[in-house]
Amino acid sequence: MSGTKKITEKLKNLASSQLIIPVIALLILVVFNLIRDPSFFSIGIKTNNLGNKVLTGNLISILNGASELVILAIGMTLVTSATKGQDISIGACAAIAGSVFVKILRTNVITVPLIASGVLVAALVAIIFCLFNGILIAKFNIQPMIASLILYTAGRPIAYWINGGATPNVESNLLGYLGGFIPGCPIPSPILIVIAFVILICLLLKFTTLGLFIQSVGINERASKLNGINPLFMKMLVFVILGACVAIAGSMNVCRIGLINHEKILLDIEMDAILAVAIGGNSLGGGKFKLSGSIIGAYIIQALTTTLYAMKVSSTDIKAYKAIVIIIIVVAGSPVVKEFFAKLVKKITAKKSKAVKVEAK
Repeated sequence: MSGTKKITEKLKNLASSQLIIPVIALLILVVFNLIRDPSFFSIGIKTNNLGNKVLTGNLISILNGASELVILAIGMTLVTSATKGQDISIGACAAIAGSVFVKILRTNVITVPLIASGVLVAALVAIIFCLFNGILIAKFNIQPMIASLILYTAGRPIAYWINGGATPNVESNLLGYLGGFIPGCPIPSPILIVIAFVILICLLLKFTTLGLFIQSVGINERASKLNGINPLFMKMLVFVILGACVAIAGSMNVCRIGLINHEKILLDIEMDAILAVAIGGNSLGGGKFKLSGSIIGAYIIQALTTTLYAMKVSSTDIKAYKAIVIIIIVVAGSPVVKEFFAKLVKKITAKKSKAVKVEAK
């Protein structure tokens, strides 16, 4: 009897788990690629142009290519939780941050301190622009998507003006510290940055009440205010964190390609970030969140893109294929489908418990 109860409990927990859909989706992609081409996950070592030995392979490409998306998905998750909406201007804000970063780098000979200064200044500028959205949302109660539509439209032209209407390039081996490889380390630096950033955010949420307060504001703003939480402050704080995410992603992307192209830098990244949040099982209506779900969602999107490229799907068709797969994943993770499977599990477990009772008699 106790064994049946344990199995029933496990089935119920599995059906209601927030991570069940993204984990299944990721497993399907893994199995599909293993069947299609077992060498898809092979990892090799080669010597790059600078003479350093580096890791190569599709798996490394997925982890490396998703770096900016993972960082932005984390910021988007916190904003979604607190404001019950999404900021659709993060790609444009990343263009602004990238332009500021390039402008700082072009002031002098590129050194590690100059790169660090550039990231800090870019972060300050990105936070100011993100706080503009935060003020419209938190103070004036404008719906997040509408409020961020202003910067979504104007952000890239602003990025263009910052460098005098040009698309300047930057060249230095030191840029590899953010967008390539650190000498002597075979792992791409963006992967290391993501690991460090995720650890930092997790420690922040674990050892402070930040996560609890953000969720409280998203679930019931009025109740959280009565309990001494300042909803305005919490909403502004998540936009400060988003600004830092935007600056890191923008600076990292500039270092990858060695220039700032205001029209193409992280184009449509905001849509992928929102999808990563949704695929991760987080409610787009705010409230409770699980960062691990959003992170898995980001890697699913990148894994899907890499898989399609490996299948030699043209770049023009990739978006259509991605849309179909993502629709299936999002629908599978919707409350309606989850409720259906929860009821199905309940019926199955009820029948099993009846059968056990009959046998016991």
